[in-house]
Amino acid sequence: MDSTDIREEWADRSGEYSPAYYAYYGADETSELVQSILAEHVERDAAILEVGCSSGRHLAALSDAGYSDLTGVDINADALDILAETYPELAADGSFHAMAIEDFVTDVADDTYDAVFSVETLQHLHPDVDWAFEELARIVDDLLITVENEGGDAGEVNYVDDNVPLYYRDWKAVFTDCGLIEVDSIDGKRDTVRIFRVPK
Repeated sequence: MDSTDIREEWADRSGEYSPAYYAYYGADETSELVQSILAEHVERDAAILEVGCSSGRHLAALSDAGYSDLTGVDINADALDILAETYPELAADGSFHAMAIEDFVTDVADDTYDAVFSVETLQHLHPDVDWAFEELARIVDDLLITVENEGGDAGEVNYVDDNVPLYYRDWKAVFTDCGLIEVDSIDGKRDTVRIFRVPK
């Protein structure tokens, strides 16, 4: 699959791992973990971006915890419709964009967001758009959190449902090469959580 095929697969995703799927299950342990990490590092008025927000369950948990400046981007336009139905207050108060991550980040100014996070999203970006990781490092002013699968060797690819590629990467290397500093990592059941800071 090339990068266009992958984008189309996620833009049209239904059934398992679709926006409706995640809206049904709602906030989870990962939502709580992201919230606890943010609570340690940024204020409640911090500008926060989730890349690959789907139907908004993690951002909804942050909204419930008192975070007020929330932005999400997702390639699946249906995700934002489901978000508006499931979390109407979040939809009204936040800023949401139906587009590919790599298209979104190029139009964002340096240091726009105090914190940026992803949950099992960056692992699906095709190697052709690896440059987008540098863009994420550019637009974050303080904290970047990745919650991604590191179950294989960097450079390997695995397939979800036989047709959706998951690209294994060394996320520590990816973002330290972009100039960020890893300050902590947590091994989970399936994912590794990595916390990066922007050097000051």
